[in-house]
Amino acid sequence: MSVKVQEECQMNLWEEILEKMRAQMPEEDFRRWFGATAYASDSGDQVTVWVPTEAIRRHISTHYLTAIERELAGLGRARTHLRLVVSGMGDDEDE
Repeated sequence: MSVKVQEECQMNLWEEILEKMRAQMPEEDFRRWFGATAYASDSGDQVTVWVPTEAIRRHISTHYLTAIERELAGLGRARTHLRLVVSGMGDDEDE
């Protein structure tokens, strides 16, 4: 049990948001839209997250940004901006 508590203390902001988002949506949707995202950095006023494709970036921005901003506010980071950056993997699939 202490290992789980220790792991929770080491979660980055994106992992905390993902944990909360996962509880609010079907598992299949969560995997489809958030499963391949990855935390990149947190500068305090901006959290950068890698996403695999432009289509996923657009979908998250369009359908989940409000919920993500709500979670950020709940974590005391209401002024933190989410930056989604396409990582370049899978770009060929969109062409």
